[in-house]
Parts: sequence; C-alpha cells; structure tokens
Amino acid sequence: MERREEQLGAAGAGAAPALDFTVENVEKALHQLYYDPNIENKNLAQKWLMQAQVSPQAWHFSWQLLQPDKVPEIQYFGASALHIKISRYWSDIPTDQYESLKAQLFTQITRFASGSKIVLTRLCVALASLALSMMPDAWPCAVADMVRLFQAEDSPVDSQGRCLALLELLTVLPEEFQTSRLPQYRKGLVRASLAVECGAVFPLLEQLLQQPSSPSCVRQKVLKCFSSWVQLEVPLQDCEALIQAAFAALQDSELFDSSVEAIVNAISQPDAQRYVNTLLKLIPLVLGLQEQLRQAVQNGDMETSHGICRIAVALGENHSRALLDQVEHWQSFLALVNMIMFCTGIPGHYPVNETTSSLTLTFWYTLQDDILSFEAEKQAVYQQVYRPVYFQLVDVLLHKAQFPSDEEYGFWSSDEKEQFRIYRVDISDTLMYVYEMLGAELLSNLYDKLGRLLTSSEEPYSWQHTEALLYGFQSIAETIDVNYSDVVPGLIGLIPRISISNVQLADTVMFTIGALSEWLADHPVMINSVLPLVLHALGNPELSVSSVSTLKKICRECKYDLPPYAANIVAVSQDVLMKQIHKTSQCMWLMQALGFLLSALQVEEILKNLHSLISPYIQQLEKLAEEIPNPSNKLAIVHILGLLSNLFTTLDVSHHEDDHEGPELRKLPVPQGPNPVVVVLQQVFQLIQKVLSKWLSDAQVVEAVCAIFEKSVKTLLDDFAPMVPQLCEMLGRMYSTVPQASALDLTRQLVHIFAHEPAHFPPIEALFLLVTSVTLSLFQQGPRDHPDIVDSFMQLLAQALKRKPDLFQCERLDVKAVFQCAVLALKFPEAPTVKASCGFFTELLPRCGEIESVGKVVQEDGRMLLIAVLEAIGGQASRSLMDCFADILFALNKHCFSLLSMWIKEALQPPGFPSARLSPEQKDTFSQQILRERVNKRRVKEMVKEFTLLCRGLHGTDYTADY
Repeated sequence: MERREEQLGAAGAGAAPALDFTVENVEKALHQLYYDPNIENKNLAQKWLMQAQVSPQAWHFSWQLLQPDKVPEIQYFGASALHIKISRYWSDIPTDQYESLKAQLFTQITRFASGSKIVLTRLCVALASLALSMMPDAWPCAVADMVRLFQAEDSPVDSQGRCLALLELLTVLPEEFQTSRLPQYRKGLVRASLAVECGAVFPLLEQLLQQPSSPSCVRQKVLKCFSSWVQLEVPLQDCEALIQAAFAALQDSELFDSSVEAIVNAISQPDAQRYVNTLLKLIPLVLGLQEQLRQAVQNGDMETSHGICRIAVALGENHSRALLDQVEHWQSFLALVNMIMFCTGIPGHYPVNETTSSLTLTFWYTLQDDILSFEAEKQAVYQQVYRPVYFQLVDVLLHKAQFPSDEEYGFWSSDEKEQFRIYRVDISDTLMYVYEMLGAELLSNLYDKLGRLLTSSEEPYSWQHTEALLYGFQSIAETIDVNYSDVVPGLIGLIPRISISNVQLADTVMFTIGALSEWLADHPVMINSVLPLVLHALGNPELSVSSVSTLKKICRECKYDLPPYAANIVAVSQDVLMKQIHKTSQCMWLMQALGFLLSALQVEEILKNLHSLISPYIQQLEKLAEEIPNPSNKLAIVHILGLLSNLFTTLDVSHHEDDHEGPELRKLPVPQGPNPVVVVLQQVFQLIQKVLSKWLSDAQVVEAVCAIFEKSVKTLLDDFAPMVPQLCEMLGRMYSTVPQASALDLTRQLVHIFAHEPAHFPPIEALFLLVTSVTLSLFQQGPRDHPDIVDSFMQLLAQALKRKPDLFQCERLDVKAVFQCAVLALKFPEAPTVKASCGFFTELLPRCGEIESVGKVVQEDGRMLLIAVLEAIGGQASRSLMDCFADILFALNKHCFSLLSMWIKEALQPPGFPSARLSPEQKDTFSQQILRERVNKRRVKEMVKEFTLLCRGLHGTDYTADY
C-alpha cells in the first residue's frame, strides 16, 4: 500500500504547490469546519479542505482517514477526496496502478458494508467513477466482476451486508455515469458497454425481488437500483419481468414509493415507445391498480392515490400516440383514459384534501394533440370516441375549479389559496385548449348549464357552481374570438340575473364581462346590461383589480359607443378616486380607462370632464407645492403626477392608435383647435415648475414630472408641438441644476419626434447642446457614480445621429469630448451603459464621410476606440456583450477601412495585449479575418466570440456551451 501511495502521490505531484496537507492538519481543519462557532474560521477551513482534496497529497491522507478508529465525518472526507481524485484527475494515475487501486477500493467497500452508510456510498461512487474511466478497454466486464466479487462466499461480511453493499454500488454506477465528465466519444462507448452489462444486473435484481426470503431493506434497494439502471435507456422489453415484480411490490406499503419511482422511470424513458407489445402488456397491470386506487381515495390515503396516478399518467402521457395507433386495442386504452379521468376528478379540494388531480392536466393536452395529428379518417373515428370524454373532462375540471364553502375557505392558509389560484389558472388553460377539439358546442354546453342553474327552482342555488361555469366561459372568451358565438347574447342577458353575494363570484363576473368587451364593441346595444354592474363593483375595494381592469377593457374596446354613459362613468370614477378605495396601481389603470373614454368625446366635453376630474388634484398639488418637502407629501405628489401621466397616456383625441386599423374605421373626425391635453398641460405648467423647484434633487419626483410629458409626447405626437419651446426650456433648467437620467430620456423623445421639423429645431438644438455640455462636465468630475445618466446620454446621442445628424454639425458641440466620453463609457461595468455606448458608436462611425467634425475626431482618436474595444474582447467586458463590440469592429471596417487596417496591426503588436494567453499567430489570424469581412456582420460576431474565448482561456471547454 505504501509503494502505491507514493506512486499515486508522485503522479499528481506537479498539480499544485505542496501545502502542508497532512492527515493531522486535515483532521484539525475538519474539526474546525464542524465544531468552530466562528463562521470565518469555518469558511477558511472549508477553503483549505477544498484545496486539500485536489492536492497530490490527497492520495496519501485519504486512505489513512478511512481507518476504523476515525469518526464517520473524517472517513467521509477521505472517501470524497478519493472520488474527486479519480473522477477529475484520472489522467494523473499511472496505468500500472489501476488494478491495485481497484482492489483497495473493493477492500474498503467490503469493510464499510457493515459500517457507516454515508461513507459506504461515497466509496461506491469512487469505485463507480474508476469503473467508468476503465470501461470498456481496461475493465471490459466491470459490472459482472462486481457482482461476482460480492457474491464470493469467503467474505468476512454477512451475506445481507454484502448484498446491500453490491446493490449500493450498482445503484450509484448509472447515476455517476449521468453526471460524469467523460468526453462525448467516451460517453458513447461507456453507455454501450453498460447496456451490455445489464445482462449481469437484471437477473440478480429479479431473483432478489421475487425471493420470498429477501428482507424488505434488500427489496427496497433492488427497486432503487432498477430505477437507476432504466435511466440508461435500457430496452423496455428487457425490463418486463422487473416491471411486473415492481407492480406486485406496490401491495407492500414499505416498498410502495420505491416501486412507483421504478415503474415511472421505466415507462417514461424516451425509447420505450418503440416497444409497443410491452406497453400493451402494461395497460392491464395499470388497470389492475384501480381497486387499490379507490380504496386509497376512500381512506384519504393521498400518498397511495398520488403514486398510482403517477403510474397511469406516465403510461398515458408518454405513449398516447403509440397506443392510439393500436386501433384494435382502443378499448383497453380508453379504459386507461377513464382511469386518468378518475384521477383528474379525485374528490377533495386541491391542494388541501388532494394533490393528485394537477398531475393529469398535461396528459389531456397530449392526448388531444395526438388525436388531432392523425389523418382525417382515423381522426374522425377517434373524435367520435373521445369527444364525449372531453365533454366529461370539462365537467370534471369545472367541478374541481369550484371554491369550497366560505367557512372552509376561511381556514385555508395564504399559501394554499395561492396554490389553488395557480391550479385554477392551469384548469383555465386546459379548457381554452380543449375548445380546439370541442368548438362552439362547448360554449353552448356551458351556457345551457348556467341557464338551467339560474332559472331552476328545484336545486338549491350554489354560487360555487355558478362561478365555475362563468370561469369556464371566461377562460375561453379571453383568448378565443367568440364574436360569432350565438350564445354570448344569452350569456350577457343572464349575467344581471346572477345573485352576487360573494367576492369570488363577483370577481369572476367582472372578469367575464372584461373578456367579452370586444364582443360588446360589436353589439353596443348590450353595454347597458353590464355596465351598471361594473360601475357598482368599482366601489368595492375587494373587487379592485377585477372591476378596474374590466372598466379599462370596456373603455378601450367600446369607447366610441360610450359617450351616452360618459358622465356617469366619470362621476363614479371620480367618487372612488376621491374616497381612495383603490391601491395606487388600480388608480393608474382607472385613469387610463378614463383617458380612453374621453378620447371619443367632443373637445368641449373633454375639457369639461377634464376640468372636473383634474381640478381636485390640481388644488391638492398647489397646496403641496407650498409645503416644506417631506416624505409623506412627496408620496402624494408622485401619486398625483402618476394619475395625470396615466390619463394622458390614453387620452388621444387624434386617434393615433386607431391609424393601423385603417381610416374607414375611424368613427370621429379629427378635432380642430388645440388639443385638450395640451390645454391642460399649459394650465398646469407653472404649477409643475413650482413643484420641481422644491424637488429638483429628488429623482422620483423628477421622474414623475418627466413621465407626464414623455407619455403625452408619445400619445399626442405632432399635437404636442405648442408645448415644445417651454418644455425644452424647463428641461434645460432642470438638467443644469441637478442632472437626472429621466430628463435625458425625455429629451431623446423630443429629438425623435420634433428635431426634423424646422420650426422646432432651434429650441431642441439649444436643449441638446445644453444637456451635452452639462453631461461632459459631469464626466470631468467623474461619471462612475452616474451609470444611468451615462446610459441615457449615450442613447440620446445615438438618437440624435439617427434622427437629425445636423445636431452634430453645430460648431458649439465638442464632438471630440463626446467621443472620448463614449470611449470611457465602454469601460463601465454596467452592461446597459456599455450597450448604449456601443449603440452610439455604431451610429457615429457611418457619419465619418458626411460630417466633417466626426471624420476628424475618428481620424485622431479612432485608435483609442479600437484599443478599448480590443481590451473589452480580451476579457475586460462580459462575454454577453461581445455582439455589441463586434458591431463597432464591423462599422470601423466598413466605414474606416484604411485606418482600421493600420491601427489593428499596431494595436495587437505589444506582447500580452489584449490577453497574455494569445500567440502572435492567433492575433494575426484575427486581424486578417476581421479586415477581410466587410459584408457579413454575423461572421464578424462569430469571429469575435471565438477570439474572446481564446483570450479568456475558455476555447474548447465545456463552459463555453453555456453561451
């Protein structure tokens, strides 16, 4: 043993500097890791131990740590170190040491067969790793040898101990294969070798599982071992006997979980569908579990019902296509489908009394997809068989979606309620999908049931049943065009008849009306049937989300038919806003709803409504503007500004958003005269300036002010024109006093929409020059604290070049300083800032020829830009940004070729630049590749990605696969 340790130690001697990794020191470090209360000491010990595990000395201390007198924690570390050395440093082991290493591991496993189980497992993993590294050439019959060695009678360990140790070893072998770092070509060879070795494993497992004398612990281990091996894609027909034995073991409660896992793994392997005859034999076995399933459900045994359901779903979901293809066996497959239906409708409320039904939902998708994928004739046959099944499924799902009684629901935890909500969303998605198969008949079916429920005096009224039916209707109407359905008018007529005594039902009524808003737009005569319900619900804080979102949908879809109801909608909305019934986000939605509504009125009406709607807020804002700034009045200011900006987001009297629908769909003429939003903005402009003067240094308030104008500009477009001069002036003052990113973003919007218009160019140019000058002085003071400002500034510069390059021809613009600041921004650690800077350069470089100042600065400082780009590619920037830097290289090559060909050779000349890992040949190849490619940007991106991997020493490693 000593000689072997020396040789193995010498084999890895060059791997790391020899720290003092002795047995004593390792034991001290382990003691520190487990028992030292100081967290820093624990961390230091852990770091040191990780180094110890990979050191050459690990070959020496590992075996000593396994001595019988050591405690299990120490033995475990020794076994783990051996595994790491074998799995990661296999190439360090001399070939003549393989056999002795193998023998020593066998000896240790035999010794630990009656010792600590966690140490035994680690040793088994180490031997498994050794076997995988030696298979198939150096150890062709590894598995058969393991079985033979552990069955030898002359062992000091009792037969049960040997048997359990062998099963542990056989179980971890496939698991180690799945996680091993074997190269791809070796993986294929080893997989093939293991597939052959199955012949040595399965007979043994069958024998142990079927032997009446086998103790429970052995049979459990057999099932786990089988479960592990089938994941190597063993042919399903080779597993038949073991699967049958596993089905028999389901009757034993101790073996139930392991049996389920083994059966599910065997059935679910992708290759299993090839073995149709075996699959057909499995159906009766699964159907044979129905009595056990019913008993489990009756007794409230959730674990058993869950396990049996997993087996039925695994067979149905993975193999529905293969089994449907066997037309002559349609009845047995239908029986399996009905068994899964029983699991879907299992009694109880998910997730409190049952957790099984959710497992089945994906099966119904799969089955439907498979039926609809058949050719017409076969599909017609199966439609006839399965349409009734899917109608039954709808009934079952809607029953499962029902809420429990109010009393019971009151006892549910918030986590259970959330799980139930998600479960209902899954049911909703399934119903929407099922509509594809059942079509309009499904809606008629739901409508008939709802009608009977609401008009029948025989049955006691159940709000839960009503709610579930409406929920089903809403699920379909939300995503499928129901405009042509002949049952919607009846449904709209039924809704007012629903006795709403419950929040959940009221919520669903609201969401159903919202889902039908497009239908209402085509049938405006029905709006009056449901609008009063929505307006009434607005006053209930518990219905906040559903009522406000539904009103917003109606105002958006039906705005041209709402003028008769406008006064009422505005009055109710104002009332709930003043009473502060809703949370902030719902208040914002409500304002957006009112914006849609007002857009369809005459200008005088809009102004009248705006006046009554906004006046209370303006008065409040005037009061707040007088107060000394403090946190509570800041919140109120931000809230009011948010309400105004959300109102202006959707208040579009010129109907820009309708343009894409074609002019013939416009129902109103474009109004003449000033835009109402502009009128209001001009009225409150001074007040906003007053608020700003006190809050200029607060980013949130400045952002809220900018949002009002930004949203107004986006909605109004050219109609905003009258505001441009005064807004430019205000922005300039704001930004000069306290630079904020939101002011730059608003400037960018103004440049985008108005810079190309001669009348607006002077104020926009003045603002552009001012914010540029202020930002450049910020760069001189040190821009690192303001990555958001630098990001927004770069985006503004790129927008100016794209939209109005004349802005760069102004003599007062210091193009050189702008260029140098952008180069500096390329080195920021924040990815958005770097992206924005790259975007600026890809807009700037194509202008070299047409803008003299740009051409001059590129000639003078372009080399500095190239060096910054090469540094980034060399490892300074994140690999996720390489495409952006490739864009700059491409632009340089396309627009400054002669300069780039000179600069790139010079820049790559110094040794170690941009990375010490590069050879002169690699640098030369890269520069030649780049200079050759002036047309295909994608190729340049590929070259840059290759080059950055070389620079980082990652080329050809597994790590690169992540990108």
